[in-house]
Amino acid sequence: MISESETTRSSAMPHGPGELPSRPDDVPAAFAERFNRGGIADVLEVYEPGAVLVPEPGTAATGEELRTGLLRHLALGLPIDVRPRHVYRAGDVALLVVDWRIRGEAADGSPVELAGTATDVVRRGGDGYWRYAVDNPFGTAA
Repeated sequence: MISESETTRSSAMPHGPGELPSRPDDVPAAFAERFNRGGIADVLEVYEPGAVLVPEPGTAATGEELRTGLLRHLALGLPIDVRPRHVYRAGDVALLVVDWRIRGEAADGSPVELAGTATDVVRRGGDGYWRYAVDNPFGTAA
């Protein structure tokens, strides 16, 4: 098992904008780039078919429920900042520990501050790109 640890801002990606990640380390940045553009179809590209999202602690979602969970956060219209803390890779699977924050002002003027430390599982697909298999943004709080 190879263990890697690094801190990366969501804007630091070795691949071009809109490209799928070719390294597990780049999945959070690829997600953030798509999230910050605001399009659900783009965001879903970084999830493998059958992926699981934990949209709130204690709830697992797949398929249309996964999409709905993502849309709730996209609807805020605020950017996400991601900072990978650790990447632990074993072959075509990797565990990511990622600090994230969504901060700003809601449409009604109220402050929004969402943050957490995600524990995510990503997998390299047959096409060589890495995607979320399990996206757990609330980590051990879930």
